[in-house]
Amino acid sequence: NLDAAHYGTFAEIGAGQEVARWFFRVGAASGTIATTMSAYDATVSDAIYGPTERYVSRQRLVKMLAHEYDLLCERLEATRGAEAKFFAFADTVTARSFTRREETHGWMGIRFQTAPKAPPSQIIVHVRMLDRENLLQQEALGVIGVNFIHAALYLHPDPAKVVAAFMDNLTTERIEVDMIKFDGPAFAGVDNRVMSLQLVQQGLTEATMFTADGEVAQAADVLHKRPILVVRGSFRPITNATLDVIDCAREQFARQHRNQAGTAVVLTEMTLRHLAEQDVIDPRDFLDRADTLGSLGLTVLVSNYARYFRLAAYLVRHTKQQVAIAMGLRRLREMFDDKYYSDLDGGILEAFGRMFKNDLKLYIYPVSEGDPARLVTARELAVAPHLRHLYAHLLQNGHIADIAGHHREYQDIRARDVLSRIRTGDQKWEPMVPAPVVRMVKERKLFGWRG
Repeated sequence: NLDAAHYGTFAEIGAGQEVARWFFRVGAASGTIATTMSAYDATVSDAIYGPTERYVSRQRLVKMLAHEYDLLCERLEATRGAEAKFFAFADTVTARSFTRREETHGWMGIRFQTAPKAPPSQIIVHVRMLDRENLLQQEALGVIGVNFIHAALYLHPDPAKVVAAFMDNLTTERIEVDMIKFDGPAFAGVDNRVMSLQLVQQGLTEATMFTADGEVAQAADVLHKRPILVVRGSFRPITNATLDVIDCAREQFARQHRNQAGTAVVLTEMTLRHLAEQDVIDPRDFLDRADTLGSLGLTVLVSNYARYFRLAAYLVRHTKQQVAIAMGLRRLREMFDDKYYSDLDGGILEAFGRMFKNDLKLYIYPVSEGDPARLVTARELAVAPHLRHLYAHLLQNGHIADIAGHHREYQDIRARDVLSRIRTGDQKWEPMVPAPVVRMVKERKLFGWRG
């Protein structure tokens, strides 16, 4: 409030005016605040910002930011424009109420100048409020809003620091930031996919996603009421074998669930473990993988869900339609190893109970083991004796199914072998990789390609 260089307006809908309240509470608010408003009534809100299908949405937030920023500049440009850096902060949220128990979340954004008379830049985030009481949610919203404004106005030269600053005086048990988007001249060199990765790396969320064209997305917008098929991997690069898993599983998934509403969405998931090499994640390598997946029209999910039951819980939070995960037989065998669940009170039974409770399905791609001429399928997999009945139960009830229609010629392709050939200039890698990916690797010299 004592920095006269920044001057702006606050527009907040839902959960009170908790962000602006902090500026009034500490005093000297007139040094920062030009106006505050809260258009709670839908008719009033529509009259100001225009009609919308959903009031708690990115579309509504963008309209709020545009309207409030333009109005601020129109009114104050003549008197303050030469000295002040204008900003407009807005949020639209739904907090816990007495009558509704749906997920509490919101959109927050700021449009701001980095210098007087400069064109504006913008940051938008989506937050989930996790406190169980309305007053606590309001408090957390106010804190993260103040953090957000401070970070945008003072830390914007380093977007990674902007991300880190969101959680000052907060914990992820109270609030989660699962989407962020930087726009404008202040962020001309920023790739929002890298900033999405930062959200997961810095622990602000467990998962984030972006579409094939590189646009960051909020999970509910992509997954809501749609069947979901997930394939996990390193995709360094994606091979014909992995694409065969995706195509065959997608066809089988669609055939078995024709009566479900909505077109199935396919997610290619990379965990932090898949992205790290010697505990370090190279942003350029991450973007290379994302770009090659995008060339095939695939949506990318980046997560910190090392174990599948946590991934399953995330997915079913966004849809009531069928969820399926496609994987190779070797990964299925790993899932039936007790050592991965020793920290759970109920061990492997607890993990599988949580994973399959919403009728999740696993599609299994066969592998050749020992005899190259023979493929081992899910029905032939041998598990530990004390798990045989559990495995038989999952098979008999359709939770685990073999992938049909796969191509035998792709069975022996290994991503590590492909990567090694790319880096050594051995052209034998090219038939092992989808044609669009081959072109991109060679044109942009991805993954250390040597021609």
